[in-house]
Amino acid sequence: MDRARGERRYAAGTDPPLRDLVACLVVPYADLLDDPGGRSYVRIVAQLRGRFAAWRVESDAATTAHLARILDEIESHPDAPPAVRRARVVALIMLLTATVAERARGIDDGTGTELTHDEFVADLVSMCTAVVSAPA
Repeated sequence: MDRARGERRYAAGTDPPLRDLVACLVVPYADLLDDPGGRSYVRIVAQLRGRFAAWRVESDAATTAHLARILDEIESHPDAPPAVRRARVVALIMLLTATVAERARGIDDGTGTELTHDEFVADLVSMCTAVVSAPA
């Protein structure tokens, strides 16, 4: 997944808009919904939300290099104090993981989903972008 993040980030160019940076995180993560093992993974990750604030310290640098770079770039975007920017990144991670996990649950339980995959992803990119770009 981190390789897919890096490929999207590279394709976005040297100074991509915030929405494109967010999509670098959302799209590869949401693509895990296509596979039962991927759905299990996103549901487990969502249960780790108490550890999201420590992502910089606890991440495995070998497997999350692109994740760290993208999150750092996202964090630098809002015109807000550093503590607010850090909190926004954690909120983005929480929104992303919880929303994808809920969709995984709906797929696995057969309770259905109202949005197509592409609609879901586009909406999630919009929501996550709004979290980090809201006025401080």
